[in-house]
Order: sequence, then C-alpha cells, then structure tokens
Amino acid sequence: MEPHKIVSREEWLAARKALLAKEKAQTRARDALARERRALPWVRVEKPYLFEGADGKETLADLFQGRSQLVLQHFMFGPDMKEGCVGCSFGADHVDPARRHFEQRDVSFVAVSRKPLAAIDAFRKRMGWSFKWVSSLGSDFNYDFNVSFRKEDLAAGKVFYNYEMVESTSEELSGISVFCRNPSGEIFHTYSSYGRGDEILSGAYMYLDLVPKGRDEAGLPYPQAWWRHHDRYETDGPAPKDAIPVVASCCG
Repeated sequence: MEPHKIVSREEWLAARKALLAKEKAQTRARDALARERRALPWVRVEKPYLFEGADGKETLADLFQGRSQLVLQHFMFGPDMKEGCVGCSFGADHVDPARRHFEQRDVSFVAVSRKPLAAIDAFRKRMGWSFKWVSSLGSDFNYDFNVSFRKEDLAAGKVFYNYEMVESTSEELSGISVFCRNPSGEIFHTYSSYGRGDEILSGAYMYLDLVPKGRDEAGLPYPQAWWRHHDRYETDGPAPKDAIPVVASCCG
C-alpha cells in the first residue's frame, strides 16, 4: 500500500468535503444514465425458446415466474466445462441476498447455461445457491444473444461480443440481459450488458472500492486473478503476485 499523507482532522475534513462534491456529481450522473438505460427502445422476442428446468420444458415466459420483469444472467457453464465459470460464480454469489428484495419490486432472476440440467443442479447445490437456473442446451438462445459461439464462428477469427467484433477462443462468454413481459404476454428484450458492464451488481467490488488498498489487483497476471469459487479460498489461498493462479477466471 502506498504511503499516505497524514494531516489534521480539519485538513482531512476539507479534503473529504471536496471529494463529497464529486461523489454527489457522480451519483446524479449515474441516476441520469439509469434513466437513459430504462428509456432504451425495446425489441419484441419472436422466437419460441425452450429451456430445461426443474419442472421440464420451460418457455421464456415461464422464466418470469409470474412477474413482469426478468434479469437473466448468461452464466458460462458450457457442455465441456467441468464447473461453472469462476467470474460468473463471483457475480452469482451476490444474487440470492439481493433477489429477496428486488422480487418485491416485480423483478425475477434466472441464470441460463448450456450445461445439462443435472450438472447445473449439482454445481448449484455445491455453491449453496437457490436462484432459478435453467439449461439452454439444444436451443439457439445463447447464440442469438451473443454469449455462445459455434466452432465455425471461432474459426473465423472474431466473434460479435459486447457490440463489436472481438477476438475470442472461448465458446462461452458472460453477460446480463433484461426482459419485460406486458399484460398480453408479449416479451421484449430491453437491455444487455457484457464484460465489465455487470460489475456494478457485485457488492464485493463496491466494498473494496471504499478501502485504502482498493481492489489490490496491481501485479496480478490479470485483474481478476484473485477470484476463487467461494468454497476454495481456504484451500487455494489468495492469488500469488508472481504466478498464474490455481483457478483462473474464464470471463474476466
């Protein structure tokens, strides 16, 4: 940690109030951006997607669980992956405590992966999560929302992800999508975000941004190298500063 200037309480208060003015400006700017996000035009979802859930085949409408708004996590857990992505798991750790509240505001949550449902359920049980999680294996859903890529897509050199053509060697990437269902049953895609766009949903980062060391990621092989599945921090330990970690994130 870098050495900090030590000052009197009066000097600290003056500096803190100057920063507070910037924090308030950022809050107002964030509120304005959220209004713009909610004002985006919508796209009607026409394709009849089917998912495998606990009760068998489920439609996209079923995933709303009786509510009119749906937040959907594109969770990286493809057919060839042994366990769910570390980074997606980092984000998913924040869902259950939050959804107990946002469900009261007409919002449902679901995670979607291309892994067979039995493997999804086993991993969810291991991680102690209770949110709804379905399999899209055999569906075009992941491909249509640009989070899964066929081998021929990867062979072309670049894939369409986060609204641009990027290089990728992974068949699975992560993201968040939002949908709305009107009283007549029509479903609309209202928003999607990829890459770092969903980190505001991860409370752990918001706490780390408050403390003197911040995220403390300088010197790591890549910023998210310290992530672990939460049941492996004790066994795997913190990421070493000078080596590739035991478990690498697949969506950082």
